[in-house]
Amino acid sequence: MEWSTDWGLRGRMAFTMFLLFALYLVFIAFLLETGMISMGGAIVFMGAFSFIQYYYSDKLALRSMGARTVEPDEAPDLHRTVERLSQQADLPKPTVAIADTKVPNAFATGRNQRNATVCVTTGLLNTLDQEELDGVIAHELAHVKNRDVMVMTIASFLSTIAFFVVRWGWLFAGDDRNAPPVWVAIAVSLLIWVISFLLIRALSRYREFAADRGAASITGNPSALASALQRIDGRMDRVPTEDLRQEAEMNAFFIIPIRSGIIGKLASTHPSTERRIERLRELERELETA
Repeated sequence: MEWSTDWGLRGRMAFTMFLLFALYLVFIAFLLETGMISMGGAIVFMGAFSFIQYYYSDKLALRSMGARTVEPDEAPDLHRTVERLSQQADLPKPTVAIADTKVPNAFATGRNQRNATVCVTTGLLNTLDQEELDGVIAHELAHVKNRDVMVMTIASFLSTIAFFVVRWGWLFAGDDRNAPPVWVAIAVSLLIWVISFLLIRALSRYREFAADRGAASITGNPSALASALQRIDGRMDRVPTEDLRQEAEMNAFFIIPIRSGIIGKLASTHPSTERRIERLRELERELETA
């Protein structure tokens, strides 16, 4: 299956990015108008923080999961799978890591295609068969090929600044902390942050669909990923609650998020498993009739 473009999906992603860009232009203009641009030092600080987060995203993600990189002699089958699928995806072979947790999941991270890491959990390795594992790893490689870490870091940069203004803006009011412009700026920043939060979550969901489509292109077997998603989703209910809580901060990275029960569809980083499986089944039918 060729690496084809879903123009409808790409159009929705482009429109979402446009809305984010327009929203951030309004936000910057507002900061200039109210004089909050004197927070330039803080903005530079947040920019540096985002750069460090982007540059060291692989190490930060692996550390938060308690994962470790493994050499070919430690996990030969996994390395062979990653290498084979990387060749099929026309990508450099990423670093391979394993997280020792019962939660069946996987994620990819890294600032570019040459500095990427694919991590799987022991729970995933014990849950899936080889074809299903191929589908999951291909999904993560599609994230690498689509440069999703870079895209989401850029998309969330000014959202982080808006959150910073909401939380700490009163510190920049000086002695006159009742000055209306400061509190107006905080209120507007809160609105900007909420809207951008929802747009970024929508963009994240679109990119999950794109990675699913990319996985189908890499393996030529959409049903394998559909089966893997169904199996992982079913296993989540049997994972101890304390394990789920420990891994919850990695939701945006995982192939399937950990359900919290209080986050609505608009705030979810992933589309529902049912919708993803439905789209993969559609791709399967396209292959059969091609």
